[in-house]
Amino acid sequence: MPITERLTEGVRAALARAGLPEPEACLWEVPRQAEHGDYATNVALTLARAARRTPRQVAELIVKHFPEFVSANPTGPLVIVSARAAAVGDSLARLLRAQGAQVTTEFYVNDAGTQFEALARSLEARVLQELGQPASLPANGYPGDYLVDLAREYLAEQRGASVPEREAADALLVRGGERERLEHFGRYAVSRILEQQRRVLRDYGVEFDVWTSEQRDVRDLHLPEKVLEELAARKLTYEHEGALWFRSSALGEEVGDDKDRVLRRSNGEVTYFAVDVAYHHYVKFRSADRVINLFGPDHHGYVPRMKAAMQALGHPPDAFEVLIVQLVTLLRDGQPVRMSKRRGEFVLMEELLEEVGRDAARFTFLTRRHDSPLEFDLAVATRQSAENPVYYVQYAHARIASIYKQAAEQGIGVPPLGEVDLSPLREGEEIAIIKRLVQYPEIVRGAARALEPHRVAYWLRELAGVFHPYYKNHRVILDDRRLMFARLALCAGVGRVVRNGLALLGVNAPESM
Repeated sequence: MPITERLTEGVRAALARAGLPEPEACLWEVPRQAEHGDYATNVALTLARAARRTPRQVAELIVKHFPEFVSANPTGPLVIVSARAAAVGDSLARLLRAQGAQVTTEFYVNDAGTQFEALARSLEARVLQELGQPASLPANGYPGDYLVDLAREYLAEQRGASVPEREAADALLVRGGERERLEHFGRYAVSRILEQQRRVLRDYGVEFDVWTSEQRDVRDLHLPEKVLEELAARKLTYEHEGALWFRSSALGEEVGDDKDRVLRRSNGEVTYFAVDVAYHHYVKFRSADRVINLFGPDHHGYVPRMKAAMQALGHPPDAFEVLIVQLVTLLRDGQPVRMSKRRGEFVLMEELLEEVGRDAARFTFLTRRHDSPLEFDLAVATRQSAENPVYYVQYAHARIASIYKQAAEQGIGVPPLGEVDLSPLREGEEIAIIKRLVQYPEIVRGAARALEPHRVAYWLRELAGVFHPYYKNHRVILDDRRLMFARLALCAGVGRVVRNGLALLGVNAPESM
């Protein structure tokens, strides 16, 4: 994508998250003086009146909310930050379920609004180009090669369709109305991209219970209009210059946002904020008493207004929570790296899995708090050494499995754990391991309460750190059967806990490596 188009997309996203109106156009120029930056736009000046702010204030909000260029929207392949968020969210669901909570995992599909329209126009342009017709991508379009592939797939399907179906598709391109064409190409693109996202997520060990469509499950049911009526009935809205505003700033410092936010623009269109409020209020809270969202690092400013809206609509303060999943820097042996075959700027989640595998990816993402930036070293993640945290933990489980395999090969009948006398375990390393194992239930409870699955990953690495030296320094298969059975029981306990902990992180526990 040309840099100015990507910058425009970023500006539009920032304005939406800041609750400001969209510009009709976003013009760019190269400043004459290098110290003034690489590119400049007058969008802050042109929006100042409609936004009821000075140009400087508009510019500051754009800077504050300007994203990284990644998205889990159905507009392209999943990227590396999506992989980190998926690991955190899926592990949280596993942790909460282990503590007895009823959890529903949900993927919200943004299949409406400006991004959907841009995707539809982009695919239509690619289809026309494949047919040899002159067509250019829209200014805010998606130029990735995946849409070229998708256009070819679309045309191949048309060639294989029945004659009436082909004629209908041809007529749509030639004579169809704009809205009809956009809906046709947009729905086709979303369905195919979602198929790919589902497949990649499935390979990653993530299966969502619910896939919610913004268009079908929110907009088509007129939920945004319904929530505007509800907010108005609570005297929480007002009109100014033709737009409808949410009285966020009037709710008090602890509850409210620092500014009022637009719910419906002067042209009659509801804002993304209004759609999001309706979605959470009527869809997410319909069958849940607690909602946990995972947002990207560019959404910090979006959280207060959503919290304010949820509390204004009667939801308890702790019922709506947001976890900010921070950026990922990709390295190889400590050096920054780009590995994408399709776009140099992005690291695709699928490519990451091809190189390091599901287990290494998930465990590495869970070695740090979700709100801390993470450096992901590809070389470390594939290294078979103590430096690689997932290998170090999995190898502890594999070593224990090998001990039990040796016992079976020697015909040793191992008694049930409950019947084993553990009193022979007197070595300092043995006591240290036992103390670690006793901590595990509280580690899991604490991780679930704090919504921090990285605690489990960190603790498992510590457990492996005390087990591996013990394995090297002490024999388990011995002539002294009392001591042998006690040590086998100790190893079995470690193996069971490692297996359980890795399962909470969505990581396998191999019996050989």
